[in-house]
Amino acid sequence: MQRATLMVSAADRTGIVAALSDMVFRYGGNIIDADQHSDEETGTFFMRLSWALDNFTLDREGIEDALKVLARGFEHMKWNLWYREKPQKIAIFCSKTPHCLYDLLLREVMGELEGEIALVVSNHPYLQEVADHFGKKFIHIPVEKDNKASAEDEQLAVLKEHEIDLTVLARYMQIVSPKLIQALDGQIINIHHSFLPAFIGAKPYHQAKERGVKIIGATSHYVTEELDAGPIIEQDVTRVTHRDSVHDMIRKGRDLERQVLSHAVRLHLQRRIMVHGNRTIIFS
Repeated sequence: MQRATLMVSAADRTGIVAALSDMVFRYGGNIIDADQHSDEETGTFFMRLSWALDNFTLDREGIEDALKVLARGFEHMKWNLWYREKPQKIAIFCSKTPHCLYDLLLREVMGELEGEIALVVSNHPYLQEVADHFGKKFIHIPVEKDNKASAEDEQLAVLKEHEIDLTVLARYMQIVSPKLIQALDGQIINIHHSFLPAFIGAKPYHQAKERGVKIIGATSHYVTEELDAGPIIEQDVTRVTHRDSVHDMIRKGRDLERQVLSHAVRLHLQRRIMVHGNRTIIFS
């Protein structure tokens, strides 16, 4: 089924849902999925609308023209439109820790990812066997203090060559530069091994153990220039007790990281996320 997915934000007022639904109906579309949210604090309306194009009488240019006309009737209306055609291409950046890489590769094999992992990029050679096992192209780009800029130039060239739509930092233990972040323009997701904003920095599970915490968590977020402060996509927690060792906490944390990262990636690929300021609106 050919499908269009529309994301809309506007100053909240009556009639927006009716206007958008009427546009789809008027040109023979069948709405597959619709969800909306009104933010009372900011007075902003958000909507995700997906419809089948099989009998739709407008072509793509016509749809855009219709949306431009419709948007004139609503204050501050902004919209983005996507078409479900071929799978989006994903690049996974990793270092030495394999659990998130394995999980994403397995989910693709099982048809759960809704995207195509086109390549694996690493600053170390250790995980090439994992990529090879799944038949994925592996690119080793060493990153050192004195070559970070040139390494990132090489990474960007590789991403462009393979027409990558989404870059996933699957425990990629490097801080990426503002240049790379700006070049990827909101299409880069990270997994953080703690429930942000708590225990930021090195050895979060050791910090958690020392503090005697009762829950640990994981956070997946979009990468911004402020370290570990980008819009949060998904989080989860699990309980721990005084009987759990650091090893136990790491094991439980890895389980969370896999689930949280894969869920965040799937939400992004399904076009279910709107970023508003430094927050996300997640449509179920």
